[in-house]
Amino acid sequence: MQITFLGASHGVPEANRRCSCTLIETNGRYYFIDMGVNAIDALRTRGIDVEDVKGIFITHMHGDHTNGLVSFVDLISWYFKTADPEICLPNLEGVEAIRAWLKANHCEMRDLRFKKVTDGTIFDDGYLKVIAIPTQHCPDSHAFFVEAEGKAVLFTGDLKHPNVDFPKIAKEKPTEFVICEAAHFPATDYAPVLSACPTKQVLVNHYAPWNIPNVMQLAETLAPLPVKFVNDGMQITL
Repeated sequence: MQITFLGASHGVPEANRRCSCTLIETNGRYYFIDMGVNAIDALRTRGIDVEDVKGIFITHMHGDHTNGLVSFVDLISWYFKTADPEICLPNLEGVEAIRAWLKANHCEMRDLRFKKVTDGTIFDDGYLKVIAIPTQHCPDSHAFFVEAEGKAVLFTGDLKHPNVDFPKIAKEKPTEFVICEAAHFPATDYAPVLSACPTKQVLVNHYAPWNIPNVMQLAETLAPLPVKFVNDGMQITL
């Protein structure tokens, strides 16, 4: 399993960081966690066939996590017509919103496989399994517990606060990484919950500039458990 962070910024693009988007590869199949960037640009740059994208999983319906989905659906509707990913949205009202936007741009959205994100296992194609855990960041927001090739990773998505809605599954099941956001509260607030997780490493993405010192303090608190910043283009092979 290979994880590539295409966007690791908070809600606003920074000079060297774009909005939230993560690409996962396993067995030549590709999947996205959130799509706040133009994902097809990223795929083409890397020489990846759009048809090899098998799943898209959106943690919640905020623009910095979804804006790239419109352009993705646009291009697979009229050009990459053999692409057939399952698109998992927290709110299916987004489907009609995308349809209307494409129509305004003289493009008819073709029939695609949209699915509502609900609590529990939302996807399992025999290569990648995704379990959705509800959070309280906003209506219908979720974290994702991802399993592939015998390994597991938790994406917290945006949270209300670690004391309130940090996914308990990360305390119960071993993970290679816990990937945490750090835009909405001091990163040091993660310390009690992360110290109880059987994980090998903590990765911090979706972080705001003001929270960088807190992330560094979190690293000191959790040592020797490694805590690292995520940057755009960072790639990890598990």
